[in-house]
Amino acid sequence: MCHIYHHALHSRWYRARDLMLMSHLQDNIQHADPPVQILYNRTMVQLGICAFRQGLIKDAHNALLDIQSSGRAKELLGQGLLLRSLQERNAEQEKVEKRRQVPFHMHVNLELLECVYLVAAMLLEIPYMAAHEFDARRRMISKQFHHQLRVGERQPLLGPPESMREHVVAASKAMKTGDWRRCHRFVVNEKMNGKVWDLFPEADQVRAMLVRKIQEESLRTYLFTYSSVYDSISMETLAAMFELDLPTVHGIISKMIINEELMASLDQPTATVMMHRTEPTATQNLALQLLGYTWDTSGIHLEYTWVHLGTSGGTWDTPGGTAGHSWGHLGTPGTHLRAPGHT
Repeated sequence: MCHIYHHALHSRWYRARDLMLMSHLQDNIQHADPPVQILYNRTMVQLGICAFRQGLIKDAHNALLDIQSSGRAKELLGQGLLLRSLQERNAEQEKVEKRRQVPFHMHVNLELLECVYLVAAMLLEIPYMAAHEFDARRRMISKQFHHQLRVGERQPLLGPPESMREHVVAASKAMKTGDWRRCHRFVVNEKMNGKVWDLFPEADQVRAMLVRKIQEESLRTYLFTYSSVYDSISMETLAAMFELDLPTVHGIISKMIINEELMASLDQPTATVMMHRTEPTATQNLALQLLGYTWDTSGIHLEYTWVHLGTSGGTWDTPGGTAGHSWGHLGTPGTHLRAPGHT
C-alpha cells in the first residue's frame, strides 16, 4: 500500500491503479487491523486525488465515494476522533485510538478532499440529472452532493457564496442552465484558489483541466436540456458558445448519439446536428409516469383481491355468474404484479 501511495502521490495513476487492483486488498480489508485499514483509506484518498489531477473524474469519484459518504473521513484517515465517538469509548479505548493517529504533517486536507469529491460529483451528476429529468426511477450518483443541493435550495435568502460547499452548489445551478462561464467563476476564483486549488502541486494544470471539463459537461447538459426546442443547430455555434474546438464538439456529440443519449444525427457537409425529436415532451413524460403509477396501483389492488378471496391468482366465483372465471390472463406479458412487502 505504501508503494501504491507513492505512485499516486507522484501522479502515476495507472501504475497505482493496477497495483491496487492486482493486490485485491479491497476484498478483505474489513478483516485487517485498524492501522492497516487507516493506511488503506489514506491510499484510496490519494488515488482519488491523483485521478482528479489527471482529469479522470469518474475514477476520482469512485475512489473517494466510500470515505466521503461515511461522514467520518477525519476518523477513517486517522486524523482525529469524532465527538460522538469519544462519548462511546472509555479512557483506555480513547488512548488506544489516539496512538493510531497519524502525525500532523502527514494529514490530508479534509476541505480539499471534500471539494475534489463534490466537484467530481457535480461533473457527473448534473448532466445525468438533465438527461433523466422526467425519469421517476433515476438513481443518485452521489447522495452527499444531492444533500448539499437540498441545503442550498432551503436557504431563504441566497447571497454570494462564501464557503466551499456554497461555491460548488452555485456552480451546479449555473451548469444546469449550460452557463459554463458562471460555473467556472464559482469553481475557480481567488477564494477557492486560496482554500483548495493552490494546494495542488501543479495548480495551473488542475485549473486548466477544470475549465475544460466544465466546458465539456456544460455542453452535454445544454444539449440534454434544450435539444427539444431545436430542429437543428450548427456545431460551429456550439463551439463558439462553449469555447471548444470543433473536433472536440464533434467528438462529444458523436459519443452522445452512439450511446443513444441524444436522438440526433450529424450532417457532415454542413457540420449541423439534426434533432430527431423522438424524446417525449414534458407533458408526455408526466403522462407516462402517471400511467406507470396507475398500473402499479391496479396490480396491488389485484393482489389484495386475490388474498381476500383466499386464492392466489387462480379462479373465483361471481355471484350469478360463471364459476371458475380465470384471472390469470390479466396483466401485460412479462409483467409480474407484486403486493407490498414481496420481493
